[in-house]
Amino acid sequence: MSKLSELPVDRLSEEEARQELARLAKKISAHDKLYYQLDTPSVSDAEYDFLLRRNNAIEAHFPKLIRADSPSARVGAKPALGFEKVRHTVRMLSLGNAFLDDDVEDFIARVRRFLGLGEVETVILIAEPKIDGLAISLRYEKGKLVLGATRGDGAEGENVTANIRTIGDIPHQLKGSAPDVFEVRGEIYMSHADFDLMNKRQEREGGKIFVNPRNSAAGSLRQLDSTITAQRPLRFFAYSWGEVSELPAKTNWDVLQAIKKMGFPVNPLIRKCKSVDEALAFYNEIQHKRSELGYDIDGIVYKIDSLDFQTRLGFVSRSPRWAIAHKFPAEQGESTVEDISVQVGRTGVLTPVAHIKPLTVGGVVVQNVTLHNEEEVKRKDVRLGDTVIVQRAGDVIPQIVRVVTERTHKRSKPYEMPEICPVCGSHAVRELHPKTGEPEVARRCTNRLSCSAQAIERLRHFTSRDAFNIEGMGEKTIQEFFEDGLLKEPSDIFLLEKLYSKDENSIAQRDGWGTQSAEKLFTAIEACRKIGLDRLIMALGIPQVGETTAHLLARNFQSWDAFYESMKGDNAVSNLVNIGGIGEIMAQAIKDFFNEKTNRQALDRLLKHLNVTNITAPKISGSPVAGQTVVFTGSLALMTRNEAKARAESLGAKVSGSVSKKTNLVVAGPGAGSKLKEAEKQGIKIISEEDWLNLIQSP
Repeated sequence: MSKLSELPVDRLSEEEARQELARLAKKISAHDKLYYQLDTPSVSDAEYDFLLRRNNAIEAHFPKLIRADSPSARVGAKPALGFEKVRHTVRMLSLGNAFLDDDVEDFIARVRRFLGLGEVETVILIAEPKIDGLAISLRYEKGKLVLGATRGDGAEGENVTANIRTIGDIPHQLKGSAPDVFEVRGEIYMSHADFDLMNKRQEREGGKIFVNPRNSAAGSLRQLDSTITAQRPLRFFAYSWGEVSELPAKTNWDVLQAIKKMGFPVNPLIRKCKSVDEALAFYNEIQHKRSELGYDIDGIVYKIDSLDFQTRLGFVSRSPRWAIAHKFPAEQGESTVEDISVQVGRTGVLTPVAHIKPLTVGGVVVQNVTLHNEEEVKRKDVRLGDTVIVQRAGDVIPQIVRVVTERTHKRSKPYEMPEICPVCGSHAVRELHPKTGEPEVARRCTNRLSCSAQAIERLRHFTSRDAFNIEGMGEKTIQEFFEDGLLKEPSDIFLLEKLYSKDENSIAQRDGWGTQSAEKLFTAIEACRKIGLDRLIMALGIPQVGETTAHLLARNFQSWDAFYESMKGDNAVSNLVNIGGIGEIMAQAIKDFFNEKTNRQALDRLLKHLNVTNITAPKISGSPVAGQTVVFTGSLALMTRNEAKARAESLGAKVSGSVSKKTNLVVAGPGAGSKLKEAEKQGIKIISEEDWLNLIQSP
């Protein structure tokens, strides 16, 4: 881990925090794709969770720097091609993580503060083993199974109903009386014994030997041929629910008991805990007997038992406030540094990477370990030939914890970072920090316009899953096409079929290609000519603008013409700042992007090939505040400020921390000050907390 990465969050400068968030977003996104879409994770859950934890801590300390592509606003990856896409009526979200006992205590303390509970009031928890498998949603109508879907990116998954019907643990018809609509959620997994038997059978038959139960279960469920899934020993544990027409109970525990009576297997180890101490005792008990369970788990999940409390707590962008996963510790291993190379990223940053003797840590083979920057290399004094401790607990490419100097008999010279870009030969420098005047941690290639590494990375970002999501345009293909002159900028993608589909220079004639693969690529590109406004904005690679901010901008401007024209005007920055969630630094970065003439010219060339669809602001049926911007000020007596905000957002309102011309409603309690005066000055509607509750509870 680099010196920057090891700095406590409260010691990071704003620029350092921005760099860290950019690094974290990129690495977590790559891991999401490997885990959720390709079912081939390269890292353990522990290191992935460590990465998320640092990202969330930096965002909490620097809220103005939260990126649009922040991992805290995403779950998983977009579904792969081959299955019908399914939109989840109720999003399938991930869980926040705890790594220490103190984290669990902090979780309960946050719940108490949010709900305004006293220390003496009991908060009952449901504790259950966290199964390491594949999350699935099962929809039943009139008691009959009608749909099985993977989690996908949380909002949209894959229809795997035919495969789900082959799993014996999952009933086709529910037992007893059931609500008209009941969506059961749980985990598909494979036991250790079944996994071993399956691999022995595969070995006898000369088939593929599987790596681990989790990947085997995920790959088995996502077979296009359901007869293959039927041959795999898949199992299921139910642990939650999604859309329901009516819940059979008022507590999490009792709903699980009802689900069990309907015919679903529920983990028998689930326990009701009346205190944090009881929950932590359960964690230690299960961790001790983990190897005896017969299936893989990676921690314990704690959920607030009261469904009334769950409703009041609500959700943050990525996870529920009423649940948390207490993860088991990470693993380490020892290896040797065989080489150190340098990679160049989309923004020109040079990143040293240690290539180590292949090492298996936590069931995954590790060969490459990021060193982040030259300060990291110097601080840990990593050299060729060194014996190092590698820990898979913080990056998609694992980290070197330390050099084992006592095991290294003869050390080479200290590693020196190159001052020349290894890709284009231009100077690579550490630019001065705009505030401190000190050299920045990152060393960058100065050739921003024609360095092929940066151009390739920009094209890769444009075609990535959160942007245009063009199947077949992976990093290898982009690099190949770029080096051969087929691609230089995004607009060239939409000219490929016209220019390279018929003569002897066609893509189909290239090594590794063929008529079918070329036609598949052209079809994928053609399908992307129609693109949503949010995905287009995301694809442009505007500094600090990722998925969340792209959605925010799209919902605000609703059409490309409105957005583009606004960015050309003198009031662009002030218009952006008036949007809740966009600060001055981000607004200026967006404006600077559109100020650049070459960017505008490239955009104009691109737009000739696209049909950009407008975004319609979401409407919550029956909500009297959907689409309105609400400001809370003063003291609230009947609910906490966090609860009020969460409730307003759940009804489709936007909650702002300041009063502006876009504010529709101000809810004022005792002690309201400057915000109330500003609302009165602008003639904005002002109501009391009691009036607010009457408003949102009205039919």
